[in-house]
Amino acid sequence: MDLQLAGKTALVTGSHRGTGRAIAERLAAEGARVVVHGFAEGEAAATVSDIVNAGGDAVGVAGDITADEGAKAAYDAAVAAAGAIDILVNNYGVAEAGSWSRSETDDWIDAYEKNVLSAVRMTRLCVGAMKAKHWGRVIMLGTIGSTEPAARMPHYYAAKGALATMTVSLAKDLAGTGITVNIVSPGLIRTKEVEERFLAQGYEKGWGTTWDEIEPHVLKSFMNNLTGRVTLPAEVADLVAFVASPRAGALMALNLRIDGGTTALVV
Repeated sequence: MDLQLAGKTALVTGSHRGTGRAIAERLAAEGARVVVHGFAEGEAAATVSDIVNAGGDAVGVAGDITADEGAKAAYDAAVAAAGAIDILVNNYGVAEAGSWSRSETDDWIDAYEKNVLSAVRMTRLCVGAMKAKHWGRVIMLGTIGSTEPAARMPHYYAAKGALATMTVSLAKDLAGTGITVNIVSPGLIRTKEVEERFLAQGYEKGWGTTWDEIEPHVLKSFMNNLTGRVTLPAEVADLVAFVASPRAGALMALNLRIDGGTTALVV
């Protein structure tokens, strides 16, 4: 399927690593010009180099989007390097450990700053140009925890829940403008960091030394699903690429869960 992304410019926040990198790579492979974002100068360079070497079009920008000044710096650099943004993927977010007994007020504020207000800042900066073109895509990266929050990390799930409700509010605000707004909500994703963490745990618990050996234990003990395997970053990236495409023009105000059936809800 031709996703018709050639000629579109996409900014993916926090895309120098992890799932954001996979999204940037997929959008570039589909023909989009991609702006790879990192927080520190030079942080996006390796991802940009890999995309370009693979035949894609990418540039890197830096800025701390948890602050107004940093978000504006990242946006200005993106427009200067790649032109007006057609597609904004608010991928950046942080799932930090915590609990009802240990997480202080500052932890809750920090989670909201990183997972909600960073997206608010970038969205407000980007939607003006989209309105002028009468076309655009705003995609949030959420979590299935906004549908079924766990007891752990309550500050994180509360913030991501706010991101989900914000998605619907923004979609209503942008009704009829040619801009669609949706949230893609993964479950557990097999990023490099996740794999390394569970491999270490698996070794300690005697589950084995390879991913194939420990994956069933990971699912059983942490987040089971109906597919019997952990979702890959590339699979999340494929969904985001479709939602970002002109072919997805009828998708609006949706929370699209990609979790292998972890939630398995009728909604």
